[in-house]
Amino acid sequence: MSEITDATRDLYIDLLKRVIANTIYEDPAIPNPVFDRTEFNAWARSTGSDWPSVAHTMVGMARLENVRACLERVIADGVPGDFIETGVWRGGVCILARGVLKAHGVTDRTVWVADSFEGVPTAGDLSHPIDQRLNMHEHNEVLGVDEAAVRRNFERYDLLDDQVRFLPGWFNKTLPTAPIERLAVLRLDGDLYESTLDALNPLYPKLSVGGYVIIDDYLVPGCRAAVDEFRAEHGIDDPIERIDRWSVFWRRSR
Repeated sequence: MSEITDATRDLYIDLLKRVIANTIYEDPAIPNPVFDRTEFNAWARSTGSDWPSVAHTMVGMARLENVRACLERVIADGVPGDFIETGVWRGGVCILARGVLKAHGVTDRTVWVADSFEGVPTAGDLSHPIDQRLNMHEHNEVLGVDEAAVRRNFERYDLLDDQVRFLPGWFNKTLPTAPIERLAVLRLDGDLYESTLDALNPLYPKLSVGGYVIIDDYLVPGCRAAVDEFRAEHGIDDPIERIDRWSVFWRRSR
């Protein structure tokens, strides 16, 4: 591509990230037990350390840039497969993924949008003890965003098309039978121990060598325990790289 085409594409993707995270209008945060703040804070929005009231993602700018970088690397290297996020909230990360594919003229990869669209599962007596202590389901009035709202968000960016496919329902029901052939980028944002394993178990075998695993909630004890157990069980020794204070990723080597 010409230099001006590259510059124009970069400008589009950079602006897309800023709009998705709403560093443009700087919406206030929603107070919660993890982040007790109500004002906009540039550091918090960069590192995904707030729950935005308006923005279409809570992952922050650093993690959005990681998604872009991973997608552009698999495109450049010809690593086969689609993009999936398990746990999408308002859809911002998947919107960015579709925008990156479109900016690069990629027409043979799908963005899979997997979510219950009801929030996180209720942690009951049979749930993992860490999930029981976290009680994330108590915040489903914020965390649960219905599918229609996420679709409308895609439409706002003119990015809802046949390269975007939705997988509504609890991960343990939808992901084992999802019609996904191959993945190049697998991004997990399910918060909980069980939700993390419910995604890793059926989806990691579909990840191409050279593809990326992104763990949004690695700092959360339940998520970290699930990831560490899965890696140990399957002999995965690919180095884990940190994105920001919350999140990590690795590239599959075999």
